Amino acid sequence: MNASKILDQLIRQAGGQSGGARQGAGGMDLKGVLDSLSRQLGGGEGSAQQGSGGLGLDMKSVLGGGALGLLLGSKRGRKLGGKALKYGALAGVGALAWKAWQNTQGSNQVSSIGGEPVERLSGPAREHRSLELLQAMIMAARADGHIDDQERALITEQIDALGADQELHAWVERQLSAPLDARALAARVDSPQAAREMYLVSVAIVDEQNPMERAWLDQLAQALALPKDVADELERLGRDQVAGTS
Repeated sequence: MNASKILDQLIRQAGGQSGGARQGAGGMDLKGVLDSLSRQLGGGEGSAQQGSGGLGLDMKSVLGGGALGLLLGSKRGRKLGGKALKYGALAGVGALAWKAWQNTQGSNQVSSIGGEPVERLSGPAREHRSLELLQAMIMAARADGHIDDQERALITEQIDALGADQELHAWVERQLSAPLDARALAARVDSPQAAREMYLVSVAIVDEQNPMERAWLDQLAQALALPKDVADELERLGRDQVAGTS
């Protein structure tokens, strides 16, 4: 499979080629565009395919490139400009997860962060971590129970457009229909750093104000055995990315 290639492209879509929590590909102020569109659409209650009507916009393109937009909340019932769209949390997932851990240590001095950030991995280790994070993103996107068959097809189509090979295509299809099981997802984790990254990408996808999605985060934190202070700090840093702060 080529999961690391797909994850890298999703991360670039989140942060743009030059990085930054508020910019999308080509240096566009992505959050500003989303805020404007949300207002014009009356809160962004269009479907994942919104755009063929009044504004004549392809929402999947505006949302940073198809798959990311669908996963981050262009589904019905989500506000396009709201706090569900934490692009910065995805753009620097490994570093941000490490920072959350560091912030909770206080004056404690420890020799290891418990695994390498995804950005430092290569080869099979990076591929394994990429699969963990992609699976977490897909599960989080499904946590509200609102992905229907058409939306599953759209997500698979957009992942394919990023260059997914046949094996990864089949894997994505399985994830889109597999039971939501936080313990099974957590069982893939191979280090504390991987657990923090998995929780952070889930925070980036969900809307914590949605009870079903909040419940999923709580289940995942428990399954990952994340200390409450670390989980809280990951959520705080994830929310801060919306405002472009750190």
